[in-house]
Amino acid sequence: MYAAFVDYFRTHRIAVSRWLAAAGLLALAFAESAWENTPVEGITFFAGVVLVGLATVGRLWCSVYISGYKDAALITVGPYSITRNPLYLFSGLGFVGLALATETLLLAMVIAALLALLTPPVVAQEERYLAERFGDAYAAYAARTPRFWPRMRQYATPVTWVVNPRILQRRLLGSLWFVWGVGFLEVIEDLHKLHVLPTLFRLY
Repeated sequence: MYAAFVDYFRTHRIAVSRWLAAAGLLALAFAESAWENTPVEGITFFAGVVLVGLATVGRLWCSVYISGYKDAALITVGPYSITRNPLYLFSGLGFVGLALATETLLLAMVIAALLALLTPPVVAQEERYLAERFGDAYAAYAARTPRFWPRMRQYATPVTWVVNPRILQRRLLGSLWFVWGVGFLEVIEDLHKLHVLPTLFRLY
């Protein structure tokens, strides 16, 4: 069952991620941080905004390099020269950052645990596909490039890069989801302060 779920998540990860994010934001409409008016409130929100900013810029960066090339070529430059899975890395930062922007710690830990559980097997499946498709070229790339954590000293970027503008435009919009999420959280907090939304439970 776990393998089937991982396979489903791999093929529908964008839709699943958006539905989970929407469900989480809806639940947060009736929740309030237990850290309100404490130093933890400011620290968690600031950390969340920093991570969301990194995630947004990182995903935009990745989009430039894969727009029009996905599955058609092995990309080994730009963000893909320092890590084999920059989109997963930046998306993970974004989800944890969005959780921290709720000014809670528990939600961020739950999100981080889910990412640690789901991401590696999904990435492993994709790597098997890439190994079959690109053979020795991918094997050499995997040998010198870490799976997740960037190795900055081997960063390489081309002088020019050709992209498909239509695909890039769609990816640019998709990269802004985390920023919109932070804005939505702020709207929810203001509605709580105005007593428009009830607080049914608190999150630590």
